[in-house]
Amino acid sequence: MKVVVSFLKTLTVLGLAASLAACSSESADALADAHPGRATYNAACISCHNPGISGAPRLGDPDAWQPRAAKGRQALVSSTVNGLNGMPAKGMCWQCSDEQLGHAVDYMLDQAGVTAAP
Repeated sequence: MKVVVSFLKTLTVLGLAASLAACSSESADALADAHPGRATYNAACISCHNPGISGAPRLGDPDAWQPRAAKGRQALVSSTVNGLNGMPAKGMCWQCSDEQLGHAVDYMLDQAGVTAAP
């Protein structure tokens, strides 16, 4: 009986290990397919853009993003880098490169389903 119980415990542990391996593989695949601006958004932009603090356009809100997108991507990235109204320069992400911030802008536009003017 002890041998059977031990065998079942071993099978359970192996099954859990295989499940966890599959999950981490799926997570790695999902991260590889993620938008290049998602990580920057999650690290630096989410705290103001998710709740809409100080007039920040909320993620996924096309009505808030459309007039901004009409100004063009370069204007949006410039505003992000230099600051605008209540948003400080670089959104206070001092370690973020201009390119990373541009990707974050692209991510927010994509989430709103809005395309920036050329």
